[in-house]
Amino acid sequence: MVEQTTQKQPRTNKLNELTGKEWIKFTKSWFIHNPPPREDTKMLHPACFPETLVEEFIKFFTKRYQWVLDPFLGTGSTLVAAQNSMRNGIGIEIYPEYAEIARKRLSQKKLLKHEEVREIVIVGDSRNIVNIFKEYNLPKVDFCITSPPYWNQLKRNYIRQKERGEKGLDTYYGDKQEDIGNIDDYKQFISEQKKIFDGVYEVLKDFGYLVIITNNVFYEGRLYPLAFDTLISLSKKWVPKDEKIWLQNDKPLLPLGIYNAWVGNRCHQYCLIFRKEPEKLEKDIADS
Repeated sequence: MVEQTTQKQPRTNKLNELTGKEWIKFTKSWFIHNPPPREDTKMLHPACFPETLVEEFIKFFTKRYQWVLDPFLGTGSTLVAAQNSMRNGIGIEIYPEYAEIARKRLSQKKLLKHEEVREIVIVGDSRNIVNIFKEYNLPKVDFCITSPPYWNQLKRNYIRQKERGEKGLDTYYGDKQEDIGNIDDYKQFISEQKKIFDGVYEVLKDFGYLVIITNNVFYEGRLYPLAFDTLISLSKKWVPKDEKIWLQNDKPLLPLGIYNAWVGNRCHQYCLIFRKEPEKLEKDIADS
């Protein structure tokens, strides 16, 4: 009698190209990421975030040659990360000067690549993202990762931006009225931010993920729960999945409120994870 053996068939990875060990490691709810020294764009833009961090999210939530979106592109860190990861990228930036820096960075790095991926940089207001996608005949994207303005924090963050100001560098994004970072009313900011992600919902493929890197804001003696209000406002359409907390243990500590009152040294960011689940939205609408 011949003994029959059954071999387990390898499971199909529907989301990414990671091993099981890499997958599990990434799902840890907090992480420390100390990025390498930034290039000159850190000096040109007042709120860059590291492409090495973005790469980790892109590699978890997409496969090679899929499309990644950033509706607050800045100087292009997300698209550089997508390019490094062999993903296609679309970025929308409201300020032409930052969009041009992004194009130059991508063009320079493109010379080093042997595989063909596309990067599309568009100057525009992301509140019109659905019309922008129609105008440029853009494909629906597989994943969106971005870091919106932290309300009006850059305009108020005098201590941390002091050195940049003394060097004549930008300490906030710019003066455009359309820039939601120039909205002083907190509730209005939350509302306008939601409009942008309502549009992202429409251009993202079903069951695609959205990651928003944000934080709470201390202003005029009180804490504004920006990260939490962002989660609550988007939850009317998006399905919240989790948060990852980025611990910045290399951030210098400042003497905030010393000998007078509690003012915390904020050394972390919230990475909020959402998913587009249309059946869930339809059910919620039907039940309401």
